[in-house]
Amino acid sequence: MDEWYIPRLLDTVIQDDMRLFGAVIVSGVKWCGKTTTCKRFAKTIISLQDKSQYERYAGTAQMDPQLLFRGEKPLLIDEWQRIPELWDAARYYVDCNSHTKGQLIFTGSVTMDAAYERIHHSGAGRFKHVRMRTMSLFESGHSTGDVSLGSLFDGNTSVTGLSEMNLEAVVDELVRGGWPETVGLGRKESYRVLKAYCDTIVNAEVRSVDGKQRDANRMRAMMRSLSRNSAMAAKASTIRADMAESENTSVSINTVYDYLRVLKDLCVTDDLQAWTPRLRSKTAVRTSDTRHLTDPAIAAYFLNAGKDDLLYDTETLGLLFESMVIRDLRVYAQTIDGGVFHYRDEDGLEVDAIIHLWDGRWGAVEVKLGMSWVENGAESLKRLRNKVDLDSMNPPSFLMVVIPSGSAYTRPDGVHVVPLSCLRN
Repeated sequence: MDEWYIPRLLDTVIQDDMRLFGAVIVSGVKWCGKTTTCKRFAKTIISLQDKSQYERYAGTAQMDPQLLFRGEKPLLIDEWQRIPELWDAARYYVDCNSHTKGQLIFTGSVTMDAAYERIHHSGAGRFKHVRMRTMSLFESGHSTGDVSLGSLFDGNTSVTGLSEMNLEAVVDELVRGGWPETVGLGRKESYRVLKAYCDTIVNAEVRSVDGKQRDANRMRAMMRSLSRNSAMAAKASTIRADMAESENTSVSINTVYDYLRVLKDLCVTDDLQAWTPRLRSKTAVRTSDTRHLTDPAIAAYFLNAGKDDLLYDTETLGLLFESMVIRDLRVYAQTIDGGVFHYRDEDGLEVDAIIHLWDGRWGAVEVKLGMSWVENGAESLKRLRNKVDLDSMNPPSFLMVVIPSGSAYTRPDGVHVVPLSCLRN
């Protein structure tokens, strides 16, 4: 397994969590690598994706789900949500063996919000929830890693680095996506894998959450609308109007909410929450999420946009590149106990990403397609810094403008300019 396994930054997160909790729950969109990664930590594996194993264990779980926890530990149950009874049984099992950590690993292709509807106990204090995303550029081997996000939080005030990719190469990776299955494949082969993946989402996966049949054409319209609204705070009513126009038929708002919920449950969408800092003034902060698909390649597919299309459509490219940066920042921040948010206020100030760590440290990031937009991004970052009440909050650990490629450097005003293809955790 080690000969072909692509190391993931989440490996160390899972390893550390297994030292502290009785069970670790890894959720994420299908094909992102959950099972492959978690198998490396397991000594016993139950795969509920395997029809024969599922049929065998489903009957056993009806009688006594505790029987499934026999075997050498750690024990991995892949796609555990297919037998929801396992959750409460696992909680009881961990309680009875509270002195031993890292006993169980659950993987699932649905969010915990979806799973909670079918369980009786949250598992708080016993289980650790981990979200796996598709691969960042550093994980797939396309970032030099010259600039470490962690080092910026630790006080590094100057950055240097040189990207090994030009803009075309970065866009090529954007439309390819961060799935381990596509690493090393040519552009045509990667597209065929992505097409099969996206077709599966709209035709089959949307039924796997609750068994409800949904119209594939309307789901495609939903995916196209979400793709057009990547990195924007589009309301459900906006998406409804967009779907209705493309479908040339009316779509109820309840249908829109239902489809949005299902895509969230399947980890296909990964919206970015708002950051609400303490400000010097009484400026109101906008709290609506910005829309993101879990990988920008999904958006490119549903927009029927290849590399060349995006290179000649800078508006769409800018939005999808922002989603790509958000994906990578989330992967990197996760390894340093941080989360990623966005900032918007009533004065019109927007900052694309705020990385906030558990101890209160934070950094701000603007995403730009090239050097001609860097000055604008730097000014937005400095405006935010001046708005934050530094008497009640930490000052920013760094301000950074992320571009696709080129060189990494620190401006005289302290703002870092960093190619995504130079960044790492």
